[in-house]
Amino acid sequence: MRTPDPVLSPADLDRWSFRGTALAVLGQPIAHSLSPAMHNAALAELARTEPRFASWRYFRFEVAPAALPAALERLHARGFFGLNLTVPHKVIAWPHVTPAPGLEAIGAVNTLVRREEPGGWAGHNTDGYGLATALPEDVGVELAGAPVILLGAGGAARGAAVECLRRGCAALWIGNRTRARLDELLALLRPLAAAVPLHGFAPGAPPAGLPAGALVINATSLGLRAGDPAPLDLARLPRPAAVYDLIYNPAETPLLRQAAALGLPHAHGLSMLVHQGAKALEIWTGVPAARTAPVMRRAAQAARP
Repeated sequence: MRTPDPVLSPADLDRWSFRGTALAVLGQPIAHSLSPAMHNAALAELARTEPRFASWRYFRFEVAPAALPAALERLHARGFFGLNLTVPHKVIAWPHVTPAPGLEAIGAVNTLVRREEPGGWAGHNTDGYGLATALPEDVGVELAGAPVILLGAGGAARGAAVECLRRGCAALWIGNRTRARLDELLALLRPLAAAVPLHGFAPGAPPAGLPAGALVINATSLGLRAGDPAPLDLARLPRPAAVYDLIYNPAETPLLRQAAALGLPHAHGLSMLVHQGAKALEIWTGVPAARTAPVMRRAAQAARP
């Protein structure tokens, strides 16, 4: 059995000696991440027919929010070719990268590609693609034409909200505990929403008028740690069509336990992780995401606790 990938820190870059093409995921916490297992499995599979990938390797780094700008500079100096960003770095990184066209409404990135100038990273976001690809597989719901109740206003929520609007959801309700952050996201989204009804609310007090038959998407981190409460009481909503939690580890969050108790179709975010990861690998390698997603899914499932 392969030894699990170690959790590294920026201090480990002081003695960095890897000479191949280095990729990494940055986050806090990061020990739970399945990204190294699935990316390294995909790279090993690609290397069987394309030897150039034999020298590619994907690592993980625990990076505190305040340390992210310096970590990005150090990783660039050490020659890293691509990075993934997870909680809480997707929004924090925005001022420190050159975003790809069309990301202004998101204001968050999860995939970085090395640029040659010192400290330079090009920013992309594959979360929307991952979500839109996973939903029909996992809960049988397409974003197009669906009313959506989205929980959260951070980086993952921003990507999900933009994807919902771009794919023509019927209406979008966004719940977030911090009103200022919610208002900031709503302001970013309004030019994109056009005729799609767009509303905000406090999750602790869902307003009258939330639609029945909505797709509920949790894009908060509530459920990631033991003892977390659910981000929303599903019993206070008109009956949803399905519940999707972007969290994939643990597989059963308080929100999904309640969805199961209510008899609602529900799923965790492993498929989204796989598809957004395959899309990131496509950006780095040029290999279509559909080709690597199956092996990444098998590796992620095998690596889960």
